Amino acid sequence: MRGEESSPTGPQNRELYALLNLSPEASDEEIRKSYRQWAQVYHPDKYQSPQMKEVATENFQRICEAYEILSDETKRLIYDLYGMEGLTSGLELGPRLSKADEIKEELERIKRRNEEAKKMAHLLPTGSILCNLSLPDFLDGDGIMRGMVMASQVQSQLSKDDALAIGGNLEANEKSGGGIATAILRRQLSPVSSIEFVASTGLQSLIGIQTTRQLSIHSTATINIAKSLSDGSINLTNTWTRQLSETSSGNIELALGIRSGITVGWKKKDENVSAGADLKIETGGLGASARYTRRLSSKSHGRVVGRIGSNALEIEVGGGRKISEFSTVRMMYTIGLKGVFWKLELHRGGQKLIVPILLSSYLSPVLATGAFVVPTSLYFLLKKFVVKPYLHKREKRKALENMEKTYGQVREARAAAEKAQQLLQNVATRKRNRQAEIGGLIVTKALYGDPKAIEKRHENEHEEEEVDSGIIDVTVPMNFLVSDSGELKLHEGVKKSGIMGFCDPCPGQPKQLYVAYTYHSHTFEVNVGDSEELIIPQEG
Repeated sequence: MRGEESSPTGPQNRELYALLNLSPEASDEEIRKSYRQWAQVYHPDKYQSPQMKEVATENFQRICEAYEILSDETKRLIYDLYGMEGLTSGLELGPRLSKADEIKEELERIKRRNEEAKKMAHLLPTGSILCNLSLPDFLDGDGIMRGMVMASQVQSQLSKDDALAIGGNLEANEKSGGGIATAILRRQLSPVSSIEFVASTGLQSLIGIQTTRQLSIHSTATINIAKSLSDGSINLTNTWTRQLSETSSGNIELALGIRSGITVGWKKKDENVSAGADLKIETGGLGASARYTRRLSSKSHGRVVGRIGSNALEIEVGGGRKISEFSTVRMMYTIGLKGVFWKLELHRGGQKLIVPILLSSYLSPVLATGAFVVPTSLYFLLKKFVVKPYLHKREKRKALENMEKTYGQVREARAAAEKAQQLLQNVATRKRNRQAEIGGLIVTKALYGDPKAIEKRHENEHEEEEVDSGIIDVTVPMNFLVSDSGELKLHEGVKKSGIMGFCDPCPGQPKQLYVAYTYHSHTFEVNVGDSEELIIPQEG
């Protein structure tokens, strides 16, 4: 039954089993027996030398921790599912969580909570800043700033089902300005429905209510009614959204009020492509828009946007690049009835900075072409001769730092493994002598690490081991693991680097175990992979 419980995770959470040389399906009796065997060797009271006592204490604590976890049914189940991360995640243990599904669900909830907390530590409340700049006005001496719009919103979770959002919007242009303050109270009525109460004051004072309900697994409906406090008008909006496929959805919005109309929209988003289109028909005119964004690489994307209508005709072309985990920059080129624009954007989490720059209020073929060709050419030249060389140099520097860090980790791990082998030496020698008396199993040579380095070591038996050699001699721990009946078994699905006296001599690379042994005066050799089972001597 243990195999059925631990199978969903595969071999990744097996370090504690390797430490005690146990199978992931080991019984409670096998765990106790293995713990006693290792504890007899590493108990600190067995050593008088301060240096040896310190090494024994360190390894004895590791053995006790492994035994404490694997001997506890609930802790062992959590470890099998999520490793040490699951045990240190803050999960409340007890009889309430007795099944694998219950534990898994609780761990997923804690993981989501921790991820949200980590995200909120990096991201600010949602908001945007729009700065309108004008190059013609600047050249005429009238200043470069045409206007600015700022919007921000902060949300606070009052309870499990209630949330309060407070936001504001400030707008200023050359001759006037104003602002709006808004408060939204959200309540989750059920798993499929919610309600919002909205109130705003300022240029557009109003009160309203909005309710949303999930009609089916693929359909959602939203109804919004708002009353303006300035002119007393009432506006009603009804929106239906339906999931058309795994990556696309459609919506229809009907509005009744001062500006009555109907809007039909479509969205699609998958790993590489994001697209959408809207058609809006209302009193006084109509309009349509379409947008298409394609991922060009893991960090860059291209974007095309088009708008057409009674008062609009323009097209935007550009792209963006991810400059950090939370930040993206984008540059767009816009040409239309309102003139020629450059638009610079910075997106960081929920924050946006958008800077449209008016280059010309009239359409000139020469200016329009130059405004597109010049920055595009400049971008590719900078990318080729400045950005790429810089990134390449930075990657080389990081690779060198990682290499130095890995070298230090391997050196420390190898030193710890050699100290652990010192404490195994006496017992391993005694077992080897006993097997020699009866013609049993004796491990004459055991090497663990990079397969190519092991093969090279065979060609030069006298070559000394270095930190960066990629292999470690594990003859001592292999002889220690030989049972009194003259057998040695390493379990399948357990990486051998976690065995006492072993270490990982080449992190990130495939590893192999080479064993040369004698049995009944005959010599044998065997090679096994890092997670493969080893049983010697083998029949035949």
